[in-house]
Amino acid sequence: MRPKRIPPSDPTKSSLILSSTSKGLSLIDASNKSAKALVVDFCSDQSKWRRTKGRKDELLVRALGLKKRKNPLILDATAGLGRDSFIMACLDCTVLMLERSPTIVALLKDGLQRGAEHGEISDIISRMNLQQGDLHTFIPESHFDIIYLDPMYPHRSKSALVKKEMRLLRQVVGDDMDANGLLNKAMLLTPDRIIIKRPKGAPYLDNQTPHHAIKGKKGRFDIYLSPWQP
Repeated sequence: MRPKRIPPSDPTKSSLILSSTSKGLSLIDASNKSAKALVVDFCSDQSKWRRTKGRKDELLVRALGLKKRKNPLILDATAGLGRDSFIMACLDCTVLMLERSPTIVALLKDGLQRGAEHGEISDIISRMNLQQGDLHTFIPESHFDIIYLDPMYPHRSKSALVKKEMRLLRQVVGDDMDANGLLNKAMLLTPDRIIIKRPKGAPYLDNQTPHHAIKGKKGRFDIYLSPWQP
């Protein structure tokens, strides 16, 4: 497959190229030879560890509050690389992943296709659905029990970006400068629960205090519960 260059919306993205490799569809930065390629791989050792041994330590598992509900329908409205959606699907949740970047959508489609062909996780992948779009303009066809939000937070220094691949992801999607308003939009869809993933020290989204939060060393999950005010 011939490498496909991403049409740049600004000069900083002109060096990003989508290329087919032995590991699947990859996003590379042609201007940085030492940069790690970005691949969505639900079959990786990291994904396997996270869905087995690591799952018991996931703050996300606690944030979902699944003891009171079975097989919920979840909208991951900022899907990114789909890693949190994958964990939700591992817990028998059905997840609609909403992602607005066409480049990331292409990577997700490739990852889902390869995952569906992997017998060990094919049933998990079957619970993951993908749609290109934006919560601000999203028109749902179903009622969601949970809405999950993880907007890209604008870090002030590169030192805050520990993983090189996350730097590449940020090059593609940028900071979610329109993140304000996401919480109110989610409330209009009247789920039972809204979960927002935030870095440590980040302000509450839309300056709205959550009902409670589950905190870790590097971040937290802010949890908002119905009923919602009109």
